[in-house]
Amino acid sequence: MRTAALLPGTPDRAIVDTTWGTIQPIQLHPGVQTVGELELIAHLEAGLPLIDTRRPESFVAGTIPGARSLPHTEVAQRHSELDPQVPAILFCNGPQCAATPHAIRLLLELGHPAQALLYYRGGVHDWVTLGLPLTQPSR
Repeated sequence: MRTAALLPGTPDRAIVDTTWGTIQPIQLHPGVQTVGELELIAHLEAGLPLIDTRRPESFVAGTIPGARSLPHTEVAQRHSELDPQVPAILFCNGPQCAATPHAIRLLLELGHPAQALLYYRGGVHDWVTLGLPLTQPSR
């Protein structure tokens, strides 16, 4: 398990696996803003892009509603899918997941402006731990 899962029979308790990954910093890079859940929701309500940097199989298993998939392993090849003039929030599994930090480092190296990248450090882990919904996108 790489995210939180609801404890069977209890709608308000989650099981969290903390045995993998390395805790990521709040500030990834100067100019890259870290955001929380309320900022993410407002971002989506404004019609701005939300990018899931996890592997495709994780994305189809469940993602934050409104997210689209751009796996961190494909950022170098697909970076042109992000408009450097439009801020995008990127997320992965949670505070200990390195996928989004990896994707952001690659994007910066490729010349994407830091101010157009926002980091939701909490990722799917914190999202579901707070009882927020996931969706299963069509393949």
